[in-house]
Amino acid sequence: MGKAQEEIIIKGLRQNNLKNISLNIPKEKIVVFTGVSGSGKSSIVFDTIAAESQRQMNETYTAFMRGRLPKYEKPKVDYIDNLTASVIIDQSRLGGNARSTVGTISDLYAAVRLLYSRIGTPYVGTASYFSFNNPNGMCMECSGIGKVMNIEIESKMDPEKSWNEGLADLPAFHVGNWYWKQYAQSGLIPLDKKYKDYTETERNILLYGAKERGGEQLSKKVEGIENYFNRILIKRSSAEVKEASLKKMMELVEERTCPCCDGKRLNATALSCKVVGYSIDEMCDMEFVKLREVLRGIEDKRATTIVEALVASLTRMNDIGLPYLSMNRESATLSGGEAQRLKLVRYMGSSLTGMTYIFDEPSTGMHPRDVHRMSKLLKSLRDKGNTVLVVEHDKDIISIADEVIDVGPLAGKDGGQILFQGSFESLLLSGTKTGNAMKEEIPVKMQPRIATEFLPVRNANLHNLKEISVDIPLNILSVITGVAGSGKSTLIRDVFAKQYEDRVVLVDQSPVTATGRSTPATFLGFFDEIRKLFASESGQDASMFSFNGGGACPVCKGRGMVVTELVFMDPVTTVCEECEGKRYSSEALRHTYHGKNIIEILNMSVEEAYEFFGDNKKISKKLKAMLEVGLPYLALGQPLSTLSGGERQRVKLAKDLDKKGNIYILDEPTTGLHASDIKSIMILLDSLVKRGNTVIVIEHNLDVMKQADYMIDIGPDGGSGGGEVVFAGTPKEMLESADTITARYLRKSMGRI
Repeated sequence: MGKAQEEIIIKGLRQNNLKNISLNIPKEKIVVFTGVSGSGKSSIVFDTIAAESQRQMNETYTAFMRGRLPKYEKPKVDYIDNLTASVIIDQSRLGGNARSTVGTISDLYAAVRLLYSRIGTPYVGTASYFSFNNPNGMCMECSGIGKVMNIEIESKMDPEKSWNEGLADLPAFHVGNWYWKQYAQSGLIPLDKKYKDYTETERNILLYGAKERGGEQLSKKVEGIENYFNRILIKRSSAEVKEASLKKMMELVEERTCPCCDGKRLNATALSCKVVGYSIDEMCDMEFVKLREVLRGIEDKRATTIVEALVASLTRMNDIGLPYLSMNRESATLSGGEAQRLKLVRYMGSSLTGMTYIFDEPSTGMHPRDVHRMSKLLKSLRDKGNTVLVVEHDKDIISIADEVIDVGPLAGKDGGQILFQGSFESLLLSGTKTGNAMKEEIPVKMQPRIATEFLPVRNANLHNLKEISVDIPLNILSVITGVAGSGKSTLIRDVFAKQYEDRVVLVDQSPVTATGRSTPATFLGFFDEIRKLFASESGQDASMFSFNGGGACPVCKGRGMVVTELVFMDPVTTVCEECEGKRYSSEALRHTYHGKNIIEILNMSVEEAYEFFGDNKKISKKLKAMLEVGLPYLALGQPLSTLSGGERQRVKLAKDLDKKGNIYILDEPTTGLHASDIKSIMILLDSLVKRGNTVIVIEHNLDVMKQADYMIDIGPDGGSGGGEVVFAGTPKEMLESADTITARYLRKSMGRI
């Protein structure tokens, strides 16, 4: 390989906030990109290298194939060379389909189905007879989902009211509505009789549109209230329900385990087939560690190849830190870190070389004990002759880099420059924000707050919790720790938060329910106030100042861009010529407030806007919350879809910041945060406690643990080896006397081992 081809060469890169940068990235090395959240790391790695590699790979296919592949836009770069085929392992959640399980997405279930079809007794049929997605194998009662939906209508029917008085307290059936009129005019139901006095036939006609349940429908106009809700909520065959009202109506739906298959998804014939004494659903329920042992006990020579492949896959699951999962775990319940590791498993056994593997914070969701497993894996990928590019904040991962590229100095428009490129040792001496943060030692809190009130959780046994009872302290900062899969989230999110849901504010990293048009100003609710100010000053209607309403540019409909789809070629996005990307019509931009038009205000950073709107309490209150959560650099009009997981979590926190007497639950708030920002997030959490709130943090970060008032450690290990409270007390007590995995790593971080 010539010297020139040993590096990925990038010149004149201007993607997002990058300032016309040029850099050479060594190949066949572990290269870690560091820098504060929003500095431009992902713009280099994902939006440029990954996107361009995928785009050029797609160009090698036929026009027919390209029309069916994802489209990637050409990044804003003058020159890029020596790319190799890339594999992207990010943290995007796996599909939330009810049929998607760990077994189906990892392909383990396909191999297990093949095993049962070959050596299972009694013989049942081909592999399709063990699939819960195939009519041959699925339980017909629940269609292979394992759950059935039941609609609870009776509770919404007032026995003391007649149809004319509005006996049905249900959307679409309120007095005067179209559906209400259809029933009233049908002549099939009594209009002035109280519901409690209805005969059984009258009740059946109202609920099912027939004289008896399942009978012949008496009129096209009277479908039956229960049938109507069954159609739109369970069968989802109607587009007539808006998302907002659908959410409200889903309260009528009760989900329960299928009574026919008892949640096993398969029919009785499939479940009768056994391999070494286990039915297929019993194997799917086993944790991977136990499943591997059972499979190793199979001696039938016909299954040797299948068993070897399954054991190899399960060993990789164990090596990547997922020994506690089972095949029947629904993929929608996996965390971002678990999803990333599951995606990674399929590449671990690969013999491909010369590839570029791209990781987005691979340490996410990993206890310090397990981070070394990830480090070992990254090294093995490199040693096979691959290039490994990693975006990361964790010191243990950064320290194994062959080369570190530090991006900054700050976020947004104040970032986008290369500050340092070199070894980890040189980074520590570089004087950059990242280098300094890597050296800083955080002490353990020596004078924690003492809790005087607690909320009890008693005999919790959900998932792997072993009938545990624990008292959660109020009005202090508690950190819940434990290895992945130990039961932390189950205890706090699934048990405690539901038990005290009227007091809990859950601040997680799930996407902000938003379209590409949603911005900090709209999400936090102060955009309406800004539009009112413009309306009162200009005499126009407030909708004139919304790019989703009357003020939208007529050409791009308020998008600011025009996307031209070219079928099998890459789409071309051009700035709208009419509004020059401003999203607004010229009429809307004519009006100003204190000398600024609406787009100039939306382009302001939170910091600038706080100064500008200082005299408006409603707006400045929300902007102050944004400053407090560490987002001074965000523009008011920045699409929320462009934010990182950590930024999303902080925007959500800003929304609820002004409340008192709340219990805030944060799930790994340090995800996506630079080491230097952890100090500021801890100051923020501390200020929440000072205002009279309770803060509970589920976290793996040792620096967060050190600054807690109280710690609850769940373990001792993951999966069936977890589910117990192994320690409860102050960080100082943990450091001095606890014998848990977390305690050992806390001592190690303090140099006590």
